Amino acid sequence: MNRPMTRPLLDIALEGPIATLTMNRPGKRNAMCDGLLAEIEAFFAAPPKGLRAIVLTGTEGHFCSGLDLSEHVQRDAEGTMRHSRNWHRVMDLVQFSGVPVVSALFGAVIGGGLELATATHVRVAEPSTRFQLPEGRRGIFVGGGATVRVGRILGADRMCEMMLTGRSYTGEEGLRLGLAHYLVGEGEALAEARRLAERIAENAQLSNFMMIQALSRIDDMPRQDGLFAESLCAAVSQTSLDAEEGLRAFLEKRPPKFR
Repeated sequence: MNRPMTRPLLDIALEGPIATLTMNRPGKRNAMCDGLLAEIEAFFAAPPKGLRAIVLTGTEGHFCSGLDLSEHVQRDAEGTMRHSRNWHRVMDLVQFSGVPVVSALFGAVIGGGLELATATHVRVAEPSTRFQLPEGRRGIFVGGGATVRVGRILGADRMCEMMLTGRSYTGEEGLRLGLAHYLVGEGEALAEARRLAERIAENAQLSNFMMIQALSRIDDMPRQDGLFAESLCAAVSQTSLDAEEGLRAFLEKRPPKFR
């Protein structure tokens, strides 16, 4: 018997050293179900060899509207904690896989969608973008890492107000607050994210890896520990073959050709 083909919830397009990942839940504003989270996990747990940058985006005018409440499963306290910790694990995979991730944001970037966006390293927003943490209006609390990732960007005071009131921010406001790094015109976020990914892919892979792995961890450290970790990263990266190539290229006034 022929079985109907089911499309993946995460479309993956590989072009040279760059992968474009598109969350694909038509009619759901790309709300995060367990299946989509599992497909994101599978990709970031073992990125293709030779990959140097990733673009993450949504479809049908939205990035991700957060947890799919229509598929919400009643859980006890232990089950809820395990579910939250699984989100933390997958968001850490996105942030610390070692491959830079550029997100193209538009429409809903809400709840878990904002948690996912802030796990990416470069964020490009359109004016239609709506950043929101509505959990307080639903009688729940964030569980996918927002207290750390969004809280670091906004500060605890502003994040508390955002959650208490259900306030949303536009793309322009998000740029001013640091939720986005770039603001482009409507329909332009994906092209700009791709341009930035291509630029990032030209960097030395070791330098990119160091930035991804070290900077947020150093931010967690006491001052002197952070400075020591910085010295270790500098020692490893600045004695690499790519560092030699970067210096030669600068002196010879040509673009570097990293490994």
